[in-house]
Amino acid sequence: LSTVQMPSGIPVATVAVDGAKNAALLCIQMLAITDSTLARRLQDDREEQTQSARQKDQDVSAQFPQ
Repeated sequence: LSTVQMPSGIPVATVAVDGAKNAALLCIQMLAITDSTLARRLQDDREEQTQSARQKDQDVSAQFPQ
């Protein structure tokens, strides 16, 4: 909650407690603004995450048909 009291001009980004992976991804996203290679790798990672989530959804749906 202390981040809501930061003075003007002090940018703050927050991630969950124990959220090191999300903090790293936030940093990479900021760096990717000026680094096209990093931007592509980040996009590829997000696509892999999407595919993984879809596969898991299909697996669960197959186990528990409606």
